[in-house]
Amino acid sequence: MDYRITSDKNVLAAIAGNNYSEAAESLLKTQRTVWRDLNNNYLNIHLVKTKTLSFDGFRMKVQFNPARMKSTSAKTDRKTIGRRDCFLCAENLPVNQKGINIINDYILLCNPYPVFPEHFTVISTEHKQQKILTSFYNLLEISKKLGSKYSLIYNGPRCGASAPDHLHFQAGTKKFMPIEDDYYSLLNEYGESIKLNDETSVYAVDDRLRKFIGIECKHEDILYDTFSAVYKIYSRNMISDEEPLLNIICSYYNETGWRIIVFLRDKHRSSHYFQNDQGRLAFSPAAIDVGGVCITPVEKDFERMDTKLLSEIFREVFPPDDVFDHFKSSLLKLFAG
Repeated sequence: MDYRITSDKNVLAAIAGNNYSEAAESLLKTQRTVWRDLNNNYLNIHLVKTKTLSFDGFRMKVQFNPARMKSTSAKTDRKTIGRRDCFLCAENLPVNQKGINIINDYILLCNPYPVFPEHFTVISTEHKQQKILTSFYNLLEISKKLGSKYSLIYNGPRCGASAPDHLHFQAGTKKFMPIEDDYYSLLNEYGESIKLNDETSVYAVDDRLRKFIGIECKHEDILYDTFSAVYKIYSRNMISDEEPLLNIICSYYNETGWRIIVFLRDKHRSSHYFQNDQGRLAFSPAAIDVGGVCITPVEKDFERMDTKLLSEIFREVFPPDDVFDHFKSSLLKLFAG
């Protein structure tokens, strides 16, 4: 079964003008008029509770969003995945869900459980595993097409992707995640230069909450080679042959090109998630969360979340200091050579 493609004239006109950000925005407006559940979830997003936690030089938002419980609590082990129908395959989508062809073999759809003011899922038309090295150029191409309004995110198959068996990205309103505004102040306060030249800038950042690599580059091939080096060096820290635990935020700017933020993870979920019913915290950090919008689908967890608790969780899910230091040393040696 093929994915259903919209025939809305405003969407098609935007595509004809090569304005895919406008096409996505028009698609969302059209879908909300015909898809009741989508529209209701967008109406409800204005009712979610939000609070801001202040850290030293940056901020994190916490959002109470009960509609995200399915994503937060998703079981992604092989046994569970093997038993369920893939909810990203065309034959299993809601009957009213239609999309647009964003690039060859990728469909942009409205995400029915929004976190962003405008939230989309970008799906491979082929049912295949979530893998970033083989889809990195697709990430760059799609982010460039949507760059005037949206950022792209990638969650690794063991690091927040609720459908690790079906390759996909998410797109959301640019600068909704605080890290997009805080990025340069984080570099100045907590960053270490790994590689700086006329073509590429690479920084390692430990802001005492998160550990990430920032890459800025205008050239796709150079950016791929740089990311590939980061990926392969970090892979050496993983016992498994599977993809290392990564979350990515990718934004494109006409003046400066791409900015890739690669969050290096040690665990998917902290011990707080697995405590008994009374102590359990339903918080499963993925790209949006580490980007600064922490989603809590349970109200009591929203009320509990403070700087101390969030710091405890992130200390568990990000790599220890010695692992990150060794990783940075390896990167410095590689790029110095």
